[in-house]
Amino acid sequence: MEAMEVDSPVEPQGGGSRQPVVAAAEDANAPHVISDSGSSTEVDEDDDDDSEGGRTAARAPPRLPATWAFSQRAVGGASATSSAAHGAPIRRRLRQGLRVHYPSQTAAPSRGFPDFLLRAPAATVAEPESGSTTEVSDSDEEEEAEGREEGTAAAVDPVPPSSPRLSASTQHAPQEAAPTNSSPAADSLRTEAPNQNVQPVPVASASVQSSHTEETGEGDTCSICFEPWTTAGDHRLSALRCGHVFGFTCIQRWLKAQGPAAKCPQCNKKAKRSDIFLLYTPKLRALDNSEQESLKKSLEQEQSLRRKAELESAQYKLKLQVVTNKYGQAQQELQELRALMAQAGRSSLPSSSSSSSSASSSLLGLSQRADGSRKAHYSFSKAVLVSQAGGSRVLSYCEPLSCLLASQVSPHATLVPGYGVKKVSVVNMKASQYVPIHSKQIRGLSFNRQNDSLLLSAALDNTIKLTSLLTNTVVQTYNAGKPVWSCCWCLDNSNYVYAGLNNGSVLVYDTRDTSTHVQELQPLRSRCPVASLCYVPRAASSSFPCGGLIAGSLEGGCFWEQVNETTYRPHVLPLETAGCTDIQVETESRHCLVTYRPGRSNPSLRCVLMALNRTPQQDSSQLPSCSCSPVQTFSAGPSCKLLTKNAVFKSPDGGGTLVCAGDEASNSTIVWDAGSGSLLQKLPADLPVLDISPFTVNGEHFLASLTEKMLKLYRWE
Repeated sequence: MEAMEVDSPVEPQGGGSRQPVVAAAEDANAPHVISDSGSSTEVDEDDDDDSEGGRTAARAPPRLPATWAFSQRAVGGASATSSAAHGAPIRRRLRQGLRVHYPSQTAAPSRGFPDFLLRAPAATVAEPESGSTTEVSDSDEEEEAEGREEGTAAAVDPVPPSSPRLSASTQHAPQEAAPTNSSPAADSLRTEAPNQNVQPVPVASASVQSSHTEETGEGDTCSICFEPWTTAGDHRLSALRCGHVFGFTCIQRWLKAQGPAAKCPQCNKKAKRSDIFLLYTPKLRALDNSEQESLKKSLEQEQSLRRKAELESAQYKLKLQVVTNKYGQAQQELQELRALMAQAGRSSLPSSSSSSSSASSSLLGLSQRADGSRKAHYSFSKAVLVSQAGGSRVLSYCEPLSCLLASQVSPHATLVPGYGVKKVSVVNMKASQYVPIHSKQIRGLSFNRQNDSLLLSAALDNTIKLTSLLTNTVVQTYNAGKPVWSCCWCLDNSNYVYAGLNNGSVLVYDTRDTSTHVQELQPLRSRCPVASLCYVPRAASSSFPCGGLIAGSLEGGCFWEQVNETTYRPHVLPLETAGCTDIQVETESRHCLVTYRPGRSNPSLRCVLMALNRTPQQDSSQLPSCSCSPVQTFSAGPSCKLLTKNAVFKSPDGGGTLVCAGDEASNSTIVWDAGSGSLLQKLPADLPVLDISPFTVNGEHFLASLTEKMLKLYRWE
């Protein structure tokens, strides 16, 4: 916008010297003229020699709308008539590059000024430069000041501009000039007054903000964890396709936690783990964590060596136990041999031949036992028909009643439909009676240590039940809401029982609360069915003293350490992530047996004996962790279509540990020595073996194997 500075000298009639009339406006609404550095142009509009034409023009000057609006402020028009009557020549000077700024433009428009004049566009508006000065325009304010102070002062009527710049500048006049008090002090003020209404423009705010960011270090940290980026390691600089930068481990965990609907943490743009790429920039300010990474590698190496040492220690302990047992047997045989030799030396000569022959026969028998030719083993004792139609699944032994319990379909499906258990007495080796319990197939049977003959059973009818075998009636039923695949008792507190569901959860029930479960243990990884549950009681063991629950699913296992009655701490066991069918525990030696199905990498059925261990607490902030390490691996046939249950238990001869598993390929029960890993024997069966249970009656040791129809008993000899 261009503005003008108007000098209106009125020449008296007598031809005296020209004296400019200056009215200084101190009003807040007075326009401020910001001069540019351009040259000034003067336009003289003196009248021609024809005084008549000049007077006529003075009497009736053509008026623009803006000048008409200003002229309405003069009351009576006497001064305008006087000025026109004098016919004084008006000299106006235009300065190119001037801009008028009216602070009153934000005020409400005056009642007498047309609104459309305020919206008139300016022609060829020039932008101000940084070195411009501010002047107060006196072309209009001096008329108003003189008209209000002295009514007889001559008012100068503006002449139509001769250029578009003048027309544009006059159209941007203020709406209404506020009254000012004219005084000699005010008249002395000139147009070079400093402009106090010009607001400073903020310069380089972005650079200031960026410098502040560099000082505070916000551009060098990850927006997820607010930790600095590094040049190496897991937290090195990486970005997504959208361009936002994060630490590599942070954005990887972020996208993995959100799953398929993962988005960028900053712009919410869809992202996936394959969109992450590392950045390499020479101007990156990163922490030097090379020493930290080297320490981490050293720690990992030390941990791997420690695990290897623990594995070797467990293997040597097992071998030492076997050697100790053999040494004890050899010592006993040596004492018996010495006793026989002493008895033979005291006998007479006639009878010495017979005694020596008997002693030699006994020595031959002892030597045969010593070299293993007559080693103890399981021999077939009895076969009991459980179900003619089949459908048997699990097996358990009740010590107070000296009977085996095998699940089966109801033999009278029309009268009593559903599933129950068949009692088999181990005294006379005969099946006694059937007890109905569930409406669908039974998947788990368990007894506690209280010898109260309470049977805990789990079935696919969404319930677990407590059945008293003394009265053959169900005494308590708990509805889990989902099919139950396994169950067990808490061996540290018989008031609690556990139920493994098909969605991977484990429900904790209190037998004193008959309404619902008291706690739910959510799965940590996948939601596969919990195929096996076994409780590890607390023991005075240096390697694994804690007690808790081992939950085995088809994709691994988890140990829930019982801190107190209501608190469980999960520990994921380092098992294979596929094909885990069963987990059993030997409570005294703190060993567990994990069974894997045949797969691509291992084409045969495998039973892995693992030792439970606990990492000691290093400091107060880090809690001890529980884990397991493999000790021995036993291989069987190449087929495993059913979820069978195996067994690990102390050897009946008092030394070592035995491992028993059903081989579906050969329809037999395989017995291994856990110490040496050697195969002891195969016990044949007519159908695939589904469950195995060792038990003791009157000092004799037996092994029971269950198929769909038959129950076979073997005696240790």
